[in-house]
Amino acid sequence: MQNRSSLGLIFLALCLGASLTSWSFGERVPMIQDFEAEGVSYSESITSPEELIGHQIGSRHTRPDQVVHYFETIGKISPRVKVKTHGRTYEGRPLIHAIVTSPENQERIDQLREANLQLSAKPAETTDSDLVQMPVFVNMGYSVHGNEASGTEAALLLLYHLAAGNGAPVESILNNVVVIIDPMLNPDGRARFVGWVNANRGRVAGSDPNDREHVEPWPGGRTNHYWFDLNRDWLLGQLVESQARLELFHHWRPQLQTDFHEMGSQSTFFFQPGVPDRNNPNTPERTHKLTREVANYHAEALDRIGSLYYSEETFDDFYFGKGSSYPDINGAVGILFEQATSRSLRREIKTGILDYSFTIRNQLAVSFSSLKAAVEMREKLLRNQRDFYLETEEMAQNSSVRAYIIQNEGVGQRALPLVEVLLRHQIQVFKLAKGIEIETTRYQAGKAYIVPMLQPQARLLKALMERVTEFSAQVFYDVSTWTLPLAFGVEVSEFEGDFEAHTGEEVTAPLAPSGSLAGKQAKYGYLVEWENYLSPRALYRLQQSEITVRLLKKPAVTEVDGIRRTLNPGTLIVPVNQDRVEPRVVHETVARIVEVDGAAVFGVSTGLTLSGPDLGSPSSTPLEIPKIALLSGDGARSSQIGEAWFQLNERIGIPVSLLDEQRVGGTDLSRYNTLILVGGSHSHLLEDAVNKLKAWINQGGLLIVIHDGVKWAVSKELVDEKLLEIPKDTTQVQYADVGTRRRSQSIPGSIFRAHLDPTHPVAFGLGQELDLFRNHEIALELSKTPGANVAVYSDDPLMSGYSPDSKVEILKGTPAVVARKVGKGATILFLDDPNFRAFWYGTSALFLNAVFFGRAF
Repeated sequence: MQNRSSLGLIFLALCLGASLTSWSFGERVPMIQDFEAEGVSYSESITSPEELIGHQIGSRHTRPDQVVHYFETIGKISPRVKVKTHGRTYEGRPLIHAIVTSPENQERIDQLREANLQLSAKPAETTDSDLVQMPVFVNMGYSVHGNEASGTEAALLLLYHLAAGNGAPVESILNNVVVIIDPMLNPDGRARFVGWVNANRGRVAGSDPNDREHVEPWPGGRTNHYWFDLNRDWLLGQLVESQARLELFHHWRPQLQTDFHEMGSQSTFFFQPGVPDRNNPNTPERTHKLTREVANYHAEALDRIGSLYYSEETFDDFYFGKGSSYPDINGAVGILFEQATSRSLRREIKTGILDYSFTIRNQLAVSFSSLKAAVEMREKLLRNQRDFYLETEEMAQNSSVRAYIIQNEGVGQRALPLVEVLLRHQIQVFKLAKGIEIETTRYQAGKAYIVPMLQPQARLLKALMERVTEFSAQVFYDVSTWTLPLAFGVEVSEFEGDFEAHTGEEVTAPLAPSGSLAGKQAKYGYLVEWENYLSPRALYRLQQSEITVRLLKKPAVTEVDGIRRTLNPGTLIVPVNQDRVEPRVVHETVARIVEVDGAAVFGVSTGLTLSGPDLGSPSSTPLEIPKIALLSGDGARSSQIGEAWFQLNERIGIPVSLLDEQRVGGTDLSRYNTLILVGGSHSHLLEDAVNKLKAWINQGGLLIVIHDGVKWAVSKELVDEKLLEIPKDTTQVQYADVGTRRRSQSIPGSIFRAHLDPTHPVAFGLGQELDLFRNHEIALELSKTPGANVAVYSDDPLMSGYSPDSKVEILKGTPAVVARKVGKGATILFLDDPNFRAFWYGTSALFLNAVFFGRAF
């Protein structure tokens, strides 16, 4: 058994400013001399990371399974530590966290948690004297970006320090803090990254940035399984990893949350506060003041070991969807850390060599300083959360908006996933018990929801619902808006009257779309409405069962059970008599889509309609089952591919081929009837591949192009449309202001309204208008092809977010979606990303229309 006064390894060296020596792969990292760090010694009964994992932290990259194994082992042997699983990733890896505090606190942890939750639920019932007796709760999240790996290594050392350490510094933390350590927010991404670097490193680590270890292949390990940036999903809650951590966050309600990242290798170390004039106005000033106070502890820790650092530059706290900003709108203080990355074990930088061990040391230093701040600022942090919710109640009482009314009629039941997001944030939602009319919109009882403003999460509710077009700053680190009603394509009204009489049963769990079958078992056929957001899933379920489905492209009227029914364009026609399956299969599958997909279905006994085309009319088109390839690989934007992949595969259940662009030239494209091209340089789609794509389209293929992929497709003459020339900004400013000026003239992520052509199959079921998310400046001229302009930006398009006036003017009257025939095939151009971050249910419906109906015009 090794001497436990030396087993602090990196963090013992850290405390006295020592650093790791060099090492060779396959050899043991030389032990640093023994230190007694401020009176801390380490118990021999607690296993060190090196003993269990088999390598010294910093000598190689630790695999996700090794991290889990170490945490679970310590949870079994230390009375200070409880380790739990709060979810699983898309690849099935466990999402774990450790609850670390004194054994005495562990024995009454449920009592402590309940008292802590009262700070937000019933803040008026917690007095200052109560705060004196309460521990502070700190949530420490590491390496949400899988290839920003040093944070997870620091988490291993932090757990050992808190589990094995003895002495006043450790005991002070354990007695006064409940620490939640989430060591690995993105195990799937980390697994991709760690597998690469460990496999491409020899016995002696190299520092050459051109070496394979340093050149991570596409798509890299930053993102989750579906290539989403998990650090943008705190507010949106669309991914299983995010949903699990949101549940964990609200289970404990921490007062301080830390978020450990890495940035470019030539940088130093960043900690918050961020850019002072780019804070979200919904965040109280007191939160920023406390952030600055916490920053002093980080500065002291990094000064002590001589590490360079900065704050109040580069990063901001405007978008609440990040791990460091989401706490700010939940009565806590969020802190972002950004360490210059080595990515590999050793990396050449301008000033010398950056070692992985050095990056871990810095991450561990600010882990310690965060806990020191928590101990010494304990009452301030507790009081901040209590007062946040006291002031929120006062804000809600003084608000002219008393409640939000959410429409669920005529919006494809897209209110349901919107309500689900609100529930994940602990926002109270009720069914509308009494009908109400606001301006020209009628909300019917049982077909709408009411969300009172007077509730603990009122600040967050306001931030999710509001439309903002006026800003004090014109530069944003991330998006400038995220208005949920516009993203979900749902009508929401602000109600300023007495809402209590309209408030019905509380919604406490997510609701599934409700299906219906009128006409019972059909003799002739079934008619399926195309308005439910899960209608594409229902259609694909029918097609998978080899049932031929036809698309009604013109309105008609029929009779069902003696009631006249209007059939809108987009209605699916499902004949009972099929060529490939028996009627039994049709009846069973239709019953299934009603039950599982919430489909609204009418059974009919005749193909003759009362008006409009009959069900066998040439104006109804048989639909092909989509056979899809996503053009992917180096040169294509992985985030947009991931969004489309997630939408099609995870939500709709369609198998999708990820076709590497380097392979297009040698691939038989006839096996696909749909190709999707996203943004990017597409540098591997060479002339032969482009010619092959042109021939495939002309022979009947459907090409769907997204975002700046449109610019590439037009430049390669895959479609005969013209880009709109955007005048360059030539405003003269001082050199120091050039960057700010340039960024202020871009669209950082804003919402624009477009008029739809409701007669076009790509727009079926979506009404007359739709809001779209835009974060670039590419524009097209109106297509000269008749009927091709499916969506056109309105004359007053900016609905929410920041945009320079000049860019708004340019967009007016230009197309947002163009769909046109090309030879025997078709090309559909989406100027914006319809699947952005998986929460744009409104425009994703447009995208799915393109997939299913894109060969029907």
